Amino acid sequence: MSFVPRTNNLTGVPRETLQKWLADAQQAYHDLSTGAKGESYSYTQGDGAKSVTYTRASIGDLQAYILGLQYALGIRRRRAIRAIF
Repeated sequence: MSFVPRTNNLTGVPRETLQKWLADAQQAYHDLSTGAKGESYSYTQGDGAKSVTYTRASIGDLQAYILGLQYALGIRRRRAIRAIF
């Protein structure tokens, strides 16, 4: 089976949804790169202490996801593979 750029796991998703996901992923990449997002938060309420922990995504996985969204939107194109002799 060969790679078909226009057919992937994002095929059939509405363009508006892809654009929102791309904006969200780029914001997450920015937050992760700049350290703006914390991973663990604790707070106290009347009924006791609570905590929430978020899992940090791999920055490489996030970059690949962004590229996939860009390909699906037609923003990026794969370069042609050329043989060099």
